[in-house]
Amino acid sequence: MCGILGLLSHDPSIDVSSEICEGLSLLQHRGQDACGIVTCGPKGRFYQCKANGMVRDVFDSTSLSRLVGSMGIGHVRYPTAGSSNHAEAQPFYVNSPYGIVFAHNGNLINTPELLQFMDQTAHRHINTSSDSELLLNIFADNLQKTGKFRINEEDIFTAIGSLMEQCSGAYACVAMLAGFGIIGFRDPNGIRPLGMASRKTIGGEGKDYLFASESVVADASGFIDWEDVKPGEAVIITRSNVSRRQLSKGKTFAPDIFEYVYFARPDSVLDGVSVYRSRMAMGDALADEVKRVLDEKKLSVDVVIPVPDTSRVAALNLAQKLGLPYREGFIKNRYVGRTFIMPGQQMRKKNVRRKLNAMALEFQNKNVLIVDDSIVRGTTSKEIIQMAKDVGAKKVIVASCAPPIRHSNVYGIDMPSRMELVAHGRTTEEIASEIGADLVIFQTLPDLIASVRTLNPAIEHFDCSVFTGEYVTGGVDEAYLSQLERTRADNVKGKTIVGGLGPVEGKGGGGVSDVGAVNGVKSNGGAVASGPMNGDDTVGLHNSWKL
Repeated sequence: MCGILGLLSHDPSIDVSSEICEGLSLLQHRGQDACGIVTCGPKGRFYQCKANGMVRDVFDSTSLSRLVGSMGIGHVRYPTAGSSNHAEAQPFYVNSPYGIVFAHNGNLINTPELLQFMDQTAHRHINTSSDSELLLNIFADNLQKTGKFRINEEDIFTAIGSLMEQCSGAYACVAMLAGFGIIGFRDPNGIRPLGMASRKTIGGEGKDYLFASESVVADASGFIDWEDVKPGEAVIITRSNVSRRQLSKGKTFAPDIFEYVYFARPDSVLDGVSVYRSRMAMGDALADEVKRVLDEKKLSVDVVIPVPDTSRVAALNLAQKLGLPYREGFIKNRYVGRTFIMPGQQMRKKNVRRKLNAMALEFQNKNVLIVDDSIVRGTTSKEIIQMAKDVGAKKVIVASCAPPIRHSNVYGIDMPSRMELVAHGRTTEEIASEIGADLVIFQTLPDLIASVRTLNPAIEHFDCSVFTGEYVTGGVDEAYLSQLERTRADNVKGKTIVGGLGPVEGKGGGGVSDVGAVNGVKSNGGAVASGPMNGDDTVGLHNSWKL
């Protein structure tokens, strides 16, 4: 899962880097592994700064001052494929044709065929294992086919339309063409979110424009008229014009329901649905299920305690509906990142107790109902339950706002290995035993869907593949899932070599190669690349980071 942002200022004398940086900080919850900004200045020159780390660590006043230009795009990354190597920080860049910078949120499911096409037909080199770079090169190749000295909006729409026919999966993208403008488009199923907004300039003579993954960026930056980019739609923004075109029709609109459960900020509105209100509705629906199960088991609860921060809204509504006390029993250290999106099981486990501290007074000699947004690997839940028992809880009952997650996500959320999912192959009772709870209560899938859909009945379907194993794009079979799990498993991700020539990728490369190699040295003593250039990981565009 990633966060993307594009900004164009009507005034060509204004540098937008600081505002893009502020916007990325508002999207930091969507990715904490790496971030980057590329701006376009006079004469179409690009300026870049990107690196591993949080927004606050990568950008300072000095680095931002070097990012000259009145339009730019930014990205915060959380790796679902490939590695955490500095080379895979986005945005990506190609110099031909015309100079293109590209940032992407999502995941493609037909990568092997596309890589083969890039190698054998387009003759374009893919330098990393990121499908964002692959998408960029497909877009670039389609533009190249125009053969024009200068392109127009019609050429860009044609190129994106061809991309949508070629690529299968989830993708929300922003791009920037040197000296031309910014572009936003979304996959035909609308799985990943993307919206746009505008604001009048200070003099009122024109408008600034914004693309972002979530509406909170527009709210904080003074933009108005937020609207979602439609599934299969592309939007091209220049200083003189805004052009929109529906390029793909007839596909099922199915936004990812997990955005509302966990990923998005509560103050965002995605596809016309308030994330905050949807979580309120989840709490109301979960209250009914909790009451039914507790009555059936003849159990009582003394207090409702949320796992901060995502589940607070639902927990409060649940407590109010059941007439139970609501208490903040866990105090959060806000300087530790979101454990779900930390790469590596050991890292996630280690950070749970750094992140949360249980207040004994709220747990001692009580039957506690802990409300969480979801139970994925069970790492966080197990540690939290043990913390509650350590400070004196009599019984610990866990209520999840989401149904059991039993299947891989192939659209850009890091739940790849079914073996890592605590609910995979287990009953509810077995899940409770595994995480140490006295009882676990899950939201039902119909109730979860209704909680979101009631706020926008026009959305008839959601991507619920992590609960059902049904993938809206098709093309996901057991062979694909097995390959995905091999390349994304936690024990492989940390050893991935960027730019390697994996067996699926062909000569164009990118992906997992020689997972036995450590620090650029094979187990048999031979050398391998530790990055695309064995040093400066930036290819083709100067990176001003740490200058």
